[in-house]
Amino acid sequence: MEKQHQVLTLIEEITRNDGSKYFEIGNMVHNGRAELAAERGFIKEVRILQLNIPHSKNVIRYEDFINSHYVMQDESMDHWEEWKRTPEMDQVVNDILKENHIG
Repeated sequence: MEKQHQVLTLIEEITRNDGSKYFEIGNMVHNGRAELAAERGFIKEVRILQLNIPHSKNVIRYEDFINSHYVMQDESMDHWEEWKRTPEMDQVVNDILKENHIG
């Protein structure tokens, strides 16, 4: 599968099947996959919290991390792949949430 460069443009809240929630920085493709995952019962739900977030230094850093570690799932997915983050990337995501007044 050819690697694509994902541009991250929105903030989502994803609810796992156990009821716990997490924030993710994604895009419309990621959100569509999450909606599909919810329909298939792999996650409980996904909500877009903010669209068109500024393409800040933190967003670019996180984008680089995601693009170097993950490939966007396709529609044939049989599970939900949660993007696991390093402690450094957890901090970057927290900074993105703060920049966008979320959390």
